[in-house]
Amino acid sequence: MSATMSPDGQEPTGQLLRLALGDQRYAVAIEQVREILKLTSMTALPLMPAFVCGVMNLRGAVVPVIDLAARLGLGRATRSRRSCVVIVESHDEQSQRPQTLGLLVDAVHEVADAPAGGLEAVPPLGTAISAHYMAGYARLRGEVTPVLALAQVLDEASIGAEISAHAQPVHAQSHLAPSAQGHAHAHAHAHAHAQAHATRLTA
Repeated sequence: MSATMSPDGQEPTGQLLRLALGDQRYAVAIEQVREILKLTSMTALPLMPAFVCGVMNLRGAVVPVIDLAARLGLGRATRSRRSCVVIVESHDEQSQRPQTLGLLVDAVHEVADAPAGGLEAVPPLGTAISAHYMAGYARLRGEVTPVLALAQVLDEASIGAEISAHAQPVHAQSHLAPSAQGHAHAHAHAHAHAQAHATRLTA
């Protein structure tokens, strides 16, 4: 059974991929998953937030990789032999453009059927991650598992704003001592590269 979405585009009604972030279990709609890869080398990008791991080469295509735990505010992932990169395709809510990204996770478990009765509602308080990033809860393998709303987690505007805020340009360079001018120009040059990468990440 392939995964589908409810009419509001939020709630998966087919199958879910269970994955691990630290010692917690989460799930995503299998229809948004393109493939699962072993952790491989990535190219780091300068002046990026902690949740941006870098970019990887996927059969000639440059794919940004997001540390999913860090993106959700759970701290950075600890890379190990069980770590995987889950390649997903998400549609931005505003532009409706598909975007392909890699999600670094601590482990991938199995594919399970979503509950026939739909997902349980997200309470307004008491969740480990922002309720904005959740589509609901599913009972999978006897566990109550948060199901992620990837459209919100990977929202282009939100990620772009965080990247821009993290890579602020150098201010008031004219007030720097001559010995510091070279460092300031180098920092500004790095900022320009970061802004170019931010455009690529959110394009």
